[in-house]
Amino acid sequence: MILTNIESVPGKRIVEHFGLVSGSTVRAKNIFKDIGAGFKNIVGGELKSYTQLLEDSRKQAIERMISQAESLGANAVINVRFATSSIAQGASELYVYGTALRVE
Repeated sequence: MILTNIESVPGKRIVEHFGLVSGSTVRAKNIFKDIGAGFKNIVGGELKSYTQLLEDSRKQAIERMISQAESLGANAVINVRFATSSIAQGASELYVYGTALRVE
């Protein structure tokens, strides 16, 4: 599956347009990560547990978007974008979307 955040796939010709595809995941922080992050806020530095949580969330949302695109017969998704929103205290949605195409 070709993924790109631009409006076309360089060197490829669009042969079919399937429309919008998306994937999302809602994740909640856990108390142990919050405690560790609280200490890190005092001394400074990267919040590695949150970085990993975000990486895992992006990966899962992308996998879900790809699955939806493949089910339509697409082999590329263009204009890929990410968005986040707060769902509840301590829980957020990571949403990814783009335009599914078949290219040659």
